Amino acid sequence: MDILSDVAQQERGVLRFGASPLRMNTCLPNILPQFSAQYPNVELRITDALSATLEPMVLDGELDLAIVLAEDVDPKLVERHLMEDQVYLCVDDALLRRYYGDETDLIKEKAFGGIEVSDFSNLPICMNSSRMGERIMSAFQEEKITPKSYITSADTLISLSVCCKGLAACFASHMRLIMQQSSIPESINIFPLYNHGVPMKQNLSLIWRKDRYLSHYAKLFMELLFRYFSEVEHIHMERKV
Repeated sequence: MDILSDVAQQERGVLRFGASPLRMNTCLPNILPQFSAQYPNVELRITDALSATLEPMVLDGELDLAIVLAEDVDPKLVERHLMEDQVYLCVDDALLRRYYGDETDLIKEKAFGGIEVSDFSNLPICMNSSRMGERIMSAFQEEKITPKSYITSADTLISLSVCCKGLAACFASHMRLIMQQSSIPESINIFPLYNHGVPMKQNLSLIWRKDRYLSHYAKLFMELLFRYFSEVEHIHMERKV
């Protein structure tokens, strides 16, 4: 149907797209105005789910395109890099001073260039049960540190909300901070997280089946995604209060 639509220049059809709720809510409002202006008769059917669910859906033909955390992608799929999603530690300045006192300014100066999980092991921390959370917990275990967990949740929005109230520190991805930046108080320090001296990042990719015909409107949708994520990746998020 997509091939016939392109040949006939009908510029109509259906595009089935999947991403996590966070990535969906961040990218779509920014790319849809231009996409719909060129292809007003294309219906977008979206599925908001995590990477582990989305990849099989693309393989089975239920989705045309999906944004996933790239790991071992099936050889039947095409994987194109979108962005490196840096992980940050966010902590209210008053909470930091409560636990580190006179050492706070020196610690912040060091942390602004990147921190390891061991640098703030005294703080109460919101932990995540997502893939990102698994990597962070692994970093704690490598340092033989048991984090002082305040809450544990798969939803980083909850963690960030708790952090903004000054109750605990939290970990948040670059994408999460981009989406919530207008609601993050200026009292929140944002430090890039490292592991063994290497920035802790999540590799976001766009995937589709190798045998999938890409219509003109699918190619435009992909182009807009690549352009948007390239711009977002270079937004400066580090902050020292």
